[in-house]
Amino acid sequence: MRNLHELDRFRRCDQGVIDLYGSIGDHETGMFDIPNLNTRMFLLVVASAGLGWDHVSVSLRNRCPNWEEMEHVKRLFFRDDETAMQLHVPPADHRCLHPYTLHLWRPNDGREIPRPPNELVGTGKAA
Repeated sequence: MRNLHELDRFRRCDQGVIDLYGSIGDHETGMFDIPNLNTRMFLLVVASAGLGWDHVSVSLRNRCPNWEEMEHVKRLFFRDDETAMQLHVPPADHRCLHPYTLHLWRPNDGREIPRPPNELVGTGKAA
């Protein structure tokens, strides 16, 4: 994950964040209001690192984030050379604290996320 101080202009520093988390965060944790690319809405992003994982949750008040919004957050919070993923776990493992939240994950303990060969993903040129 990037050094999150690079995103301090978006960092939430209000008392509610301090009450919830004990601080406003640091270089690998924090809560952020990220402007939506095409609307006046803000994406609420909570970033953390622990137990071998970088984790970013992305939510909106009235709907789930879409692909463009998740890709925008991925580019902001992770370096260009890092792969991050969304997971679809078995229903028995679902945990829902907010109905309009999606998550990005990346192991930060040196493990690489396995990926299928590019030709299985699509035939076009890389974007």
